[in-house]
Amino acid sequence: MNFERLYEFRFRDIDQGTRQRVWQEIAAFMHRKLAEPERVLDPAAGRGEFINAVPAPERWAVDRVAYPQASDAPSLRRIVSDVMSAELPLGHFDAIFVSNFLEHLTDQQAVAAFLERMRDCTRPGGRIAVIGPNYRYCAREYWDFADHEVALTHVAVEEHLYAAGFEPIETHARFLPYSFRSVLPASQWATSLYLRSRLAWRVLGKQFLVIGRR
Repeated sequence: MNFERLYEFRFRDIDQGTRQRVWQEIAAFMHRKLAEPERVLDPAAGRGEFINAVPAPERWAVDRVAYPQASDAPSLRRIVSDVMSAELPLGHFDAIFVSNFLEHLTDQQAVAAFLERMRDCTRPGGRIAVIGPNYRYCAREYWDFADHEVALTHVAVEEHLYAAGFEPIETHARFLPYSFRSVLPASQWATSLYLRSRLAWRVLGKQFLVIGRR
């Protein structure tokens, strides 16, 4: 599958500058959630909206697609590779951020293998945050995305994290809306307001957030 063309089509009517401003809010929020890590890995970084915005001194991005439109900060280390074969330091990262990736893997065993690799890259006491569509709340539209392979809920992700060697420490079954085309306006001010409102999560959230600690 040509992922670069797929995502070009999927986000064809969404302004990249707006996406980046939305992710600035999400990145700052997640940086606090992850105990303000200094060394952060984004193993499925895409165009780098999160990893470029997160306020950490050391930032690594991995993606198998080399996005020509990605504008990386000078301090960012980008690796173009499948994450399972990328050269990554073991026991190094304070935090790993996984967003909308597990559902693209081929099966549950691939999810398990990926999370075990992430455990090996995380320092003892380090954290991992996993965000993804919660099949429990978005089953009707889940398979509208051509690259979705595995259906997961927050409970399944908790089990996967524990099996991989992480201790789940915080779970939100409903966190972010399903996509940038949701009823939530894709703007920085709306995202900031949304992230401060747990009630809004319970109404609009269709993606889970699960945080684990090694």
